[in-house]
Amino acid sequence: MTTDVQTASFRRTFPRQVRLENGTTLELRLMDAASRDDVLELARQLPRRDVLFLRMDITDERNLDEWVKNIDAGRTVTVLAYDGEKLAGWASLHHNEVLWTRHVGEIRTIVGTDYRGIRLGARLVEEIFEIAKDLGLKKITAQMTADQKGARATFERVGFRPEALLADHVVDQDGRTHDMLIMSYDIDGFND
Repeated sequence: MTTDVQTASFRRTFPRQVRLENGTTLELRLMDAASRDDVLELARQLPRRDVLFLRMDITDERNLDEWVKNIDAGRTVTVLAYDGEKLAGWASLHHNEVLWTRHVGEIRTIVGTDYRGIRLGARLVEEIFEIAKDLGLKKITAQMTADQKGARATFERVGFRPEALLADHVVDQDGRTHDMLIMSYDIDGFND
């Protein structure tokens, strides 16, 4: 169950049904403490490569507790996509109204392996665009390693463009460094 404060400033209502281009119908819900375990379950089912470069280890319950705290504090909004009671994926918008980058939000998205190739990631990004506009944000960024070609392609399809490449900025569990790609999107130009 989402809080009234969390949804008060959004034009879209949650939960609600959406139909993807392939005919799949999913229910979009806002994440709250009650959906924490669903996120944990999906995170633990993902290939290790998918969670390797996230800002936090989402397979660790303590990190999910922090995520829920950020949702409660209004610093994060997460849209979950459910196929029945099975979590198919999510997109999160992270922002902080007190920072000098308060006009910028960062998007993070994950799609379960069974739901790839049906443009679910793009649909979730569109939801985040609308929420970002409702919150008055002007720009969204996304970060990934330069070799995550699928993630880059998904973000490029919805209009993100490369903004910076940081050499050897990320280190994996084996100690190898990777370049970080920062992509951005000016949401003032996003059309409904």
